Amino acid sequence: MEHPCAYAYNFCILNPYILSLRAYNLANEAFPFGAIVFISEKLSVFNTELTRKRKSGLAKEKAPVRKKSTLIVLVGVIGGIAAILGVAIYASGGVTNRLVANDFGAALVEQALAPTTPGAYALGSDPEVNITIVEFGDYQCNSCDRFHEATKDQLMSDIVNAGKAKFIFKDYNINDYILKPTRGSTFASEAAYCAGEQGKFWQYHDELYDNQKEEGIEWVSTDSLKQFAANVGVANMDDFNECLGSHKYAGKIKDNYDLAQKLGLNATPTFLIIAEGKEPVKLVGAHPYSSFESVLNSLQE
Repeated sequence: MEHPCAYAYNFCILNPYILSLRAYNLANEAFPFGAIVFISEKLSVFNTELTRKRKSGLAKEKAPVRKKSTLIVLVGVIGGIAAILGVAIYASGGVTNRLVANDFGAALVEQALAPTTPGAYALGSDPEVNITIVEFGDYQCNSCDRFHEATKDQLMSDIVNAGKAKFIFKDYNINDYILKPTRGSTFASEAAYCAGEQGKFWQYHDELYDNQKEEGIEWVSTDSLKQFAANVGVANMDDFNECLGSHKYAGKIKDNYDLAQKLGLNATPTFLIIAEGKEPVKLVGAHPYSSFESVLNSLQE
């Protein structure tokens, strides 16, 4: 089956068999950029706030049932079109999934807050800032690129650089065995961390997305990754080339993938917005700036 990232306007999913491509087409033809198609599931390491209220009798809605091995998938469609697995469409600024961490989940959140390497440091690293936005992304994910093109700059200028939150990137390379070349997403991640050894991680990160091609077009290669390093001003290309050929960061990249799996994440991009002493908030998809602004406002109340 062709990977549905080419059809899903706002996110790429890890398990493409859970929804038909036709359902994706219908949903994404129906909604403009500001509408968010959201996959929701009961996570193995967290309980949603709504589920907790239902259990305590504070909410009257009928709680959805999820078997341990079954995803509850919600897809929105206008004009009476409803996917069999349910509907959840949220307009700009409104899609969140509040997560209540148990002890195991809290440890995973702590891991998410730690930069993968010293060179991939958190942007906006003011020690006084207690909110962090963690993006789980894939350099070959077109939906991640939509966030990069449409939202990231304003997020950086108005939130991160304004001292309201930090920003961390974590690899979640769901396209490694779906797109060509095999493990191309991981190879791109390795190159970014190699550039980070020379203080160029974030410049290289942006360069990858700036040069990303449509899914199905091969663009990750040894030559292209070396050219990107030259483009961003990596000073010692011999060291970069040696690092790239060694695959020394493959283990850390796999650790990030495993972390995302343990957190129950299914799609890229997925953002965890974590505030000290508050419940983490999960955003799935290429959200507009207003979604992040809304979540931060709620966390600061």
